Amino acid sequence: MTREEALALVEERVKTRNLVKHMLAVEAGMRALAPRFSGDPDRWALAGLLHDLDYEETKDAPDRHGHVTVELLRARGFSDEEILGAILAHAGHKRPENPMEWALYSVDPLTGLIVAAALVHPQRLPGLTVKNVLNRYREKAFARSASREGIAACEDLGLSLEEFVEIVLRAMQGISSELGLQAP
Repeated sequence: MTREEALALVEERVKTRNLVKHMLAVEAGMRALAPRFSGDPDRWALAGLLHDLDYEETKDAPDRHGHVTVELLRARGFSDEEILGAILAHAGHKRPENPMEWALYSVDPLTGLIVAAALVHPQRLPGLTVKNVLNRYREKAFARSASREGIAACEDLGLSLEEFVEIVLRAMQGISSELGLQAP
């Protein structure tokens, strides 16, 4: 599946614009992390782009989240088991076992924390620093739904929290206008 095909599928199935932006943010973070683990940036990015394809459909049945996406993709002939496994792992249906799975499990909540931090920063995403994000990470009441445990799992990739935040933040800053978080 190409990025264009995946994006068309996202546009077809995901109606909430902020969810699409979240998926783009995770895509960017995954693409940026792939080279650190000798991964194919396009495949890792695809995992990020598709990971919440069924979120709207399964929001009232979280035990189905991830499974519906995997079923849909398989029905369309998609057979990349590493990507499918990462989608299931990010949703908590299996323990992450490889770098792609751990990355998606950790990037997903970090992008939410970064977006929340950007929304309260005067210069939005372009002005955000690693220090700003780390300070917000330590504020447990800030962006409460961004799982600190999930973010901290970056250490299972052999990355420090600071290094992980820097990689994902820079990737997101590279697409700040697509995310609607450019400086005012």
